[in-house]
Amino acid sequence: MEELRYPIGRFDAQAATPDEAIPALIDSIAALPAAFRAAVADLTDEQLDTPYREGGWTVRQLVHHVADSNLNIYVRFRLALTEDSPPVKTFSEKAWAELHDARTLAVEPSLALLDGLHARWVALLRAMTPADFDRTYQHPDMGTVPLRKMLRLYEWHGRHHLAHITRLRERMGWGTAVAGG
Repeated sequence: MEELRYPIGRFDAQAATPDEAIPALIDSIAALPAAFRAAVADLTDEQLDTPYREGGWTVRQLVHHVADSNLNIYVRFRLALTEDSPPVKTFSEKAWAELHDARTLAVEPSLALLDGLHARWVALLRAMTPADFDRTYQHPDMGTVPLRKMLRLYEWHGRHHLAHITRLRERMGWGTAVAGG
């Protein structure tokens, strides 16, 4: 069950994010929209409505979740870059994934959102200085959060959910998706 839930392993919140690691993390974030498109290419509605594990979200919900989550982190980055350690609001990922649109809408709107959102986010990330990555925001549950940690977390988060989809495809014999999932 651990392998199904955390196919690339758990996120190491204690690990450092050195300046020299930042370009590769940004490159991975830049590649995510195309990787998600490839991962869901040619899947039927029935396949999109298959949970990646028992009790887990469907492929459709995963795609919408990543768009929702990345939209939130993009806004948090912009807030942290323009305000002094601003407070941010949490959102219930589980409740959002259960909303009608996340359970039923075609995945294309969220894939298109990821395309545009990541174009903006990656341009912002590539323009940031090492000092910018040390800027913070205040999270109600996590306390003071530096952007460099969130960069690493969201790079992991994208690969984590991508692997949910690609490994499900492999288990179900739905054909090859993307490498690296």
